[in-house]
Amino acid sequence: MTIPETIELILSREPDIIAAEDCYDMIRSLDRQAAIGYTKRLLPVTAKLIQESKSSDYLKAVELRKDLLLYIAPNEFDSFLQYIEYDRDYNRRFYLPRRKQLLPLVKILQSMADDELDELFLSTPPRIGKTTLILLFILWIMGRDSEKANLYSSYGDKNCKAFYTGALEVLTDKDTYLYYNVFPQKKIVHTDAKDELINLDRRKKYASLTCRSLEGALNGSCDCDGILVADDMIEGIETALSPSRLLSVWLKVDNNLLTRAKETAKIIWIGTRWALEDVHGVRLDVLKNEPKFAHKRFTVTNIPALDENDESNFFYQHELGFSTEYYQAKRASHERNNDMASWLAQYCGEPIEREGAVFNPDDMRFYNGELPNLIPDRVFMACDPAFGGSDFCTAAYCYQYGDEVYVHNVTYNNGEKTVTQPDIVNKIIQYEVQAARFEATKATASYKEEIEKALKAKGYRLNITTHGSALTSSTDASKTIKGKQARIFDKAAEIREFYFLEDGKRTKEYQAFMQNVYSFKVLGKNKQGDDAPDCLAMVADMAHGGIVTAVSIFRRTF
Repeated sequence: MTIPETIELILSREPDIIAAEDCYDMIRSLDRQAAIGYTKRLLPVTAKLIQESKSSDYLKAVELRKDLLLYIAPNEFDSFLQYIEYDRDYNRRFYLPRRKQLLPLVKILQSMADDELDELFLSTPPRIGKTTLILLFILWIMGRDSEKANLYSSYGDKNCKAFYTGALEVLTDKDTYLYYNVFPQKKIVHTDAKDELINLDRRKKYASLTCRSLEGALNGSCDCDGILVADDMIEGIETALSPSRLLSVWLKVDNNLLTRAKETAKIIWIGTRWALEDVHGVRLDVLKNEPKFAHKRFTVTNIPALDENDESNFFYQHELGFSTEYYQAKRASHERNNDMASWLAQYCGEPIEREGAVFNPDDMRFYNGELPNLIPDRVFMACDPAFGGSDFCTAAYCYQYGDEVYVHNVTYNNGEKTVTQPDIVNKIIQYEVQAARFEATKATASYKEEIEKALKAKGYRLNITTHGSALTSSTDASKTIKGKQARIFDKAAEIREFYFLEDGKRTKEYQAFMQNVYSFKVLGKNKQGDDAPDCLAMVADMAHGGIVTAVSIFRRTF
C-alpha cells in the first residue's frame, strides 16, 4: 500500500490522536503541494479530537492542530490568521471569534494572493475588522515575498499612522503573535515612524510597506509591485456630495496614487460608498467600459449590516461585533433623524443618489464660525415647528449684514415640544434674536403661542409673526407638498448665497440639518423630508422682506 493510500485509509476511519499524529508524519514525507492538500483534510479531524478528547489526549490534539496550521500558514491565509494568534487567550484573538463572518473575505484575498484576482472593491459597515484583516493580509504577503513593495494609502495621515503602528505591533510583539514561526527567516531591518516605512530583510529604496496619505508625498517616495490598499479615499459626506470635490479626489488617486502601482500590482479598494461618482464608482466604470482594461480581473464585495432576514451579518462569538438589535436600533435612529441616506451608505453599501438635487456643496458659501466684526443689521430666526415623530422642528438663527446672511446655528430635532421649545427659547435669548417668524397651521399655531409665553416669563420681548399662507394651506397633502417644493426651488438661488458653518465647525444637529438640505430634490419624492430647506426658504423671505436696523440705548448728549 502506498503512502497516499495509507493516508486515505486513516482519514476514512476517523482516527484517534495517535493515528492522526502518524498520519501527519506520513503526510510530511510527500511533496509540499500534495502534503498541503492532505494537511487541510486532517485539520477538521483535529478540531473534532479537541472537542471530544479525554484530558490525557486534549493537549496532544491542540498541539497537533497548531503544527498543522503552521505547516499550511505560508501558503494559506486562513491558516496563517488562525496560527499567529494560537497562543493568545481565545477571547482576545482577532480572527477566530470572527472567522465565520470574515471567511468569505479571507477566501477572496487568498484568490488575490494566488493571482486569480487583480482588484477588489470592499464595502462593509464600519468597525467590523476589515482594515485589521487587510493589515494582516499585507503582513502575510510581506512574509511570502519581502522584496515586493506594498503601499497603504488613505485620505488623511491619521489612518496611515494607525496602519503603520498596527503592522509594527504584529512584527515586534513576539509574545502575542507567532509571525516569525511562520516566516523564521524574516527580520525587520529598517523602520521610519516619520515616513511610515517598514523594511524586511534588507533596506530598499521602496520599502516592504509604505503608509502614505493621498495628500502626502507619493511621487518618487514610494512604489508598489505588491498590494496597493486604497482605504477611505473620501473624507466624508461633504466631499461625497460635491461633484467638483469628488473629481479632485479622483484626479489625485488617478495621477498620484495609481501611478505608483506597477502593472503587476494588486489593488484593494476599501471605503464607504457615499456617492455613485466616488473613487470606487469611477474606477469600476473604467474597468467595465474601457477596452484597454478588459484583462483586469476584479470583484465587488458588499456585505450590509443586516441580511435578508434583517439579522446582523457581524455578530461574532463572545458577543463581539454588533448584534441584530444594535443595527436595527441604528437604523431606527437614522429613520428618526430623516437621514436614511447615511444609513444606506455606511451600513448597506448603497451610494447616495444625487440626481435632481437642488443644493450642492460646490454652490454653497461657508464660514469658519467667526462672524464679521460689525454690528449686524438684525438678528432673526425662522422656525417650522413640529411635535416630534417623523417631523422635525427646524429653526435657523441668522445674522444679517446688508444682503449677507449668516446661518449661525440651528434647531433640528424630532423630539417632543418639551424638548424643542426650551431649546428654541434658550437660543433666542442667547443670540438676542430681534424678529422671529413661525410657520403655523391650525395644528401648530399653539406652538408659537407657548414660545411667546415662555419668553415673556423670562422677561424677553420679541416680535413674532406667522407665515400666513400656511394657515390656509390646501387639505390635499400632495398639493401642499408640491407647494413647499415650489417655494424652496423659488428661493434656492437666495439660499445658496447664505453663509453656513463649514464642515468641522458644526454641531451634530447642524450637520444633520445640512444633510437634509443636500438631500432635497425638486423632482420626485424627498425620502429624507424637506424640513431644513423649507425653513431656509422662510429665512430667504425674511431676509429680503426689508431690513430692520439694530436698536441700541445711549445717553443723551444735550
